[in-house]
Amino acid sequence: MEPTLVQFSDIVRAARRIEGEAVRTPVIESPALNQQVGARVLIKPECLQRSGSFKFRGAYNRLAQLNDAQRKAGVVAWSSGNHAQGIAAAAQILGITAAIVMPHDAPPVKAEKTRGYGAEIIGYDRYTESREEIGARLAEERGAVLVPSYDDPHIIAGQGTCGQEFAQQADALGIALDDLLVCCGGGGLIAGSSLAFASLSPDTAVYSVEPADFDDHVRSLASGQREKNPPDARSICDALLAPEPGALTFPINQATLSGGLSVSDDEVKTAMRFAFSTLKLVIEPGGAVALAALLAGKLDVKGKTVGIVISGGNVDPALFGEIIAGA
Repeated sequence: MEPTLVQFSDIVRAARRIEGEAVRTPVIESPALNQQVGARVLIKPECLQRSGSFKFRGAYNRLAQLNDAQRKAGVVAWSSGNHAQGIAAAAQILGITAAIVMPHDAPPVKAEKTRGYGAEIIGYDRYTESREEIGARLAEERGAVLVPSYDDPHIIAGQGTCGQEFAQQADALGIALDDLLVCCGGGGLIAGSSLAFASLSPDTAVYSVEPADFDDHVRSLASGQREKNPPDARSICDALLAPEPGALTFPINQATLSGGLSVSDDEVKTAMRFAFSTLKLVIEPGGAVALAALLAGKLDVKGKTVGIVISGGNVDPALFGEIIAGA
């Protein structure tokens, strides 16, 4: 697929479509973080977004465009939790039934919130079963619309509104970002955000950040083709465990990114503790990777102005307590 499958104009239309439903999250700054990393850092906390992550943006943009017959038939999606909640929340607003294929090991808080929005959950084993196959079969059986978590142009455009807002907010402050760090699983958020920055702030270098054992974008950017993650790979970043870069997202990221970074689970935990103690933010492991990369010095940012996206805050309370306590 050509990167032009999704264009900046699609993001602009998505922003109009989600206005009034999605939160225009703020941009915040921490003097303590600036001092620690030797740079000026602007933070966009999507953990404050509706449903607790950026995923609501793409979900609402996709579902709002369904026709009457499609809305009546309902939707099917797969997700470890954040896309699930985004779809469930958007479906509830629009009066659409939603069924979500979720791994059995998804954080309980994410499953509970998804059910709380009225969605049905179908469980599966992420290491032995294919969520794509299960989702496709369910959609066919029910005549429902399948809504992928990242490999959909409307999802990508919706997630891109996060980048559009960030670029606009930085510009309103009179700030030009040298670098932008964004989490990366399947690549929808960073694909949309990098497209937005390519139009609004083309001099900003955009970097993907992944868990160390799920660094498929790092390897794919180096090889020029989509690389898979090994089946035995594990990480606490449950939101970022895609098996490989998306077929639609990777060509965009290949054309727009300046590079890819990766962080260990221990570095993620350090970032979560820093966010809690210093930024006063509760963030989930997958949402912490950009901050983790910054704190761990994965990119030379000394003297620069850097933007990071904290992508979500849907963390299991027990896990969060352990991490904050230093476990």
